[in-house]
Amino acid sequence: PAPPGPRLLDGLLDEVAAKRAARRRRGRYLVAAAAALVIGASAIAFVTASDEKPVVAVSPAETAFFNDMEQKVAATDAATAATATVGTEKKGWGTHVVLRLENVKGPLKCSLIAVGKNGEEETVTSWAVPKWGYGIADSPRDTARKPLFVHGGAAMKRSDIDRFEVRTSDGKRLVEVDA
Repeated sequence: PAPPGPRLLDGLLDEVAAKRAARRRRGRYLVAAAAALVIGASAIAFVTASDEKPVVAVSPAETAFFNDMEQKVAATDAATAATATVGTEKKGWGTHVVLRLENVKGPLKCSLIAVGKNGEEETVTSWAVPKWGYGIADSPRDTARKPLFVHGGAAMKRSDIDRFEVRTSDGKRLVEVDA
């Protein structure tokens, strides 16, 4: 057979180049679509609509506190001046708990303890308080003026919980909230 002519070879090279260019364009479109999806999903995840204005969700705990908690109880300790609001939600596995903590200066390591009516205790969650604290109304630091929101869970049914205690790592009780 006769070898292919230059026109056939040029046609094949043009066809390969066109397919490669189309593949690159398609790849760019997919990258742009993925970026738009990520940016759009992020905006939706961090902004929750309310009746009055959008509320920026600072953390999952804060979002749960304002949107999911069926019951909220607050208390302020006379000796420490710490204020805690505990929100609870019944779950099949026990109780989902969110704590809003204010007027606590650090540095401290703390835990939220669920105390059952039978005296049983379970650690719901733990965290560290920086030296500037949380929920300090007259603090010059913006982050210190904001309350702390943390959440966790207890295997106890909500009806079996007597109270919640915020304790330091050395066992000192900062505030107690009845369930």
